[in-house]
Amino acid sequence: MMSSKQVSIDHLGIAVSSIDEALNFWRDGLGLLLEGIEVVEDQGVRVAILPVGESRIELLEATGEETSIGKFIARRGPGIHHLSLEVSDLQAMLGELKNRGVRLIDQEPRVGAGGALIAFIHPSSTGGVLIELAQKENDK
Repeated sequence: MMSSKQVSIDHLGIAVSSIDEALNFWRDGLGLLLEGIEVVEDQGVRVAILPVGESRIELLEATGEETSIGKFIARRGPGIHHLSLEVSDLQAMLGELKNRGVRLIDQEPRVGAGGALIAFIHPSSTGGVLIELAQKENDK
């Protein structure tokens, strides 16, 4: 049985057309600190990380139109893309979700921004919200 103590909000992923333009609001307007920007090549995304309390905002800019973020922006425009929840044991969580019949996008963990292991849950199983599960590399 999963315990709520094993899960916390890691970040909110926001699809943007331009990180530089989005920073006008998030960094310059709200005063959030820009921790860094990295490119996750295999996901076709440039990511800006801005800590907010115990969590963070991740601004997601597509590196091409055919990437998942590029397609998302073409279909829906900029906006909230996903909610990321940190879990202590991603492999165990995926097994539990599979056993419960939850539709997964990623059957196995893969490496995401910051070196975390990640896996996505399909919105059809979550009430319409794309959920990312993340395990920090020092958690296991």
